[in-house]
Amino acid sequence: MEAGVERAVQKRQVLFLCVFLGMSLAGAEPLRYFVAEETERGAFLTNLAKDLGLGVGELTARGTRIISDQNMQFLLLNSLTGDLLLKEKLDREELCGPREPCVLPFQLLLEKPFQIFRAELWVRDINDHSPVFLDREISLKILESATPGAAFLLESAQDSDVGTNSLSNYTISPNAYFHIQVRDSGEGNIHPELVLNQVLDREDIPELSLTLTALDGGSPPRSGTALVRIMVVDINDNAPEFVQSLYKVQAPENSPVGSMVVSVSARDLDTGINGEIAYAFFYATEIILKTFQLNPTSGNLYLKGELDYEAIQTYTLTIQAKDGGGLSGKCTVVVEVTDVNDNQPELLLSSLTSPIAENSPETVVAVFRVRDRDSGNNGKTVCSIQDDLPFLLKPSVESFYTLVTEKPLDRERNTDYNITITVTDLGTPRLKTEYNITLLVSDVNDNAPAFTKTSYTLFVPENNSPALHIGSVSATDRCSVPEGPFPGHLVDVSGTGTLSQSYQYEVCLAGGSGTNEFKFLKPIIPRFLPQNTGREVEENPPFQNNLGF
Repeated sequence: MEAGVERAVQKRQVLFLCVFLGMSLAGAEPLRYFVAEETERGAFLTNLAKDLGLGVGELTARGTRIISDQNMQFLLLNSLTGDLLLKEKLDREELCGPREPCVLPFQLLLEKPFQIFRAELWVRDINDHSPVFLDREISLKILESATPGAAFLLESAQDSDVGTNSLSNYTISPNAYFHIQVRDSGEGNIHPELVLNQVLDREDIPELSLTLTALDGGSPPRSGTALVRIMVVDINDNAPEFVQSLYKVQAPENSPVGSMVVSVSARDLDTGINGEIAYAFFYATEIILKTFQLNPTSGNLYLKGELDYEAIQTYTLTIQAKDGGGLSGKCTVVVEVTDVNDNQPELLLSSLTSPIAENSPETVVAVFRVRDRDSGNNGKTVCSIQDDLPFLLKPSVESFYTLVTEKPLDRERNTDYNITITVTDLGTPRLKTEYNITLLVSDVNDNAPAFTKTSYTLFVPENNSPALHIGSVSATDRCSVPEGPFPGHLVDVSGTGTLSQSYQYEVCLAGGSGTNEFKFLKPIIPRFLPQNTGREVEENPPFQNNLGF
């Protein structure tokens, strides 16, 4: 009794945390399959029937389907053989970018009975991209007073491949003045530095042209080149120096375009043209150039495009301050994008069963999953339905839910239900999505035809003529067509001859499953006063008995 009261009081809300349901593999490790990118479509990956321990025919019988949260149809299941095939060529860089490993999660949904298996497709990288310099020509000004050992940072190449196939080394064409030193940034990226071997003499060599080569670690390795043009300049004693070498700022993802993110500042002790500073991005990527704008005079950094936390959480920019003599200094700006609750929860319906036969035990009405592209509390969700409906929401795995009947339904009470599933996130402000389901209830023959009384008394005068109408009875059935409603025909109880005295009949309905037969049982002789002569009969003509509801 206490449990019933508690269930009635509490709100029908289900937190996003997935709970084990039925025979689904919530706690088990997902099934893992591997494929190299650019593998031809139709390639065989595995036999799911064998992996799941099912017969080949069971996959079709149980309504097996593949569901991907990314809504990417990259797999094909042959239900007849149980083979899992690659539906299309996969480009690892397009799917995962620099993320490694590249894992594409999906689910195997078996509807009859309901069961979910988690699975992952791991896409391996192949060396299909060469290192590329954004600028094919790199200009560098070096003072003739530079001392041997001085290092000059060069533009880094970019390689879309990952792992051993990514960028691994740099070389420079043979010369007497410079060599290349490769530095690791500590984040898996390497940068080339041009190191001076001996003193430069502008009067001797005013300009040098060298070839910078970037190599990846593939087998065989791929490479890309850029021309380094070095101009030897007269002495400019002081290079610009930034007040901070590292700027860290945070920007909400809903920051308006045109808003200022940060202001950087550098100083140069020189005077005149050698002390005039201009700010610029240092070899920024295409994404940075589309997102940010830098004022070359003030050093103010503005938003040029919209931020999206769900796409990119951190931007790392290198800003260069260059004076009029060609000397420069650099600083790093790290922009951390903070999440705001800007994505409504989504309800993705996987299956719906309608109509449902009345009087059925606990039945799965719908299977659906919920997702919210925000993070933290902004991405956590709560599901609920109306309190006055005979249905329950049950959580499953991988953010799946089932809508089930709480008790057998009665079509004679409700022929259909309008169910509203409300999904609300826990962000600020809270966002919600409503999904409406109309469920029809089908009829079963669970109501017998019924009379208004258990017995009827019909009065018949004596000396009646044959086929005399004695009276009528009626019955109805609450069931719907084809079992009901009972037609409600009036059933005539007629005499078949001349009765010498009045009788009382018990009338009952016999049969079922659509038959409607009336039987007349045990005539009973009631206590009547004797009838008078025919004259009196004429004065009191025959009467009819019409009995109904």
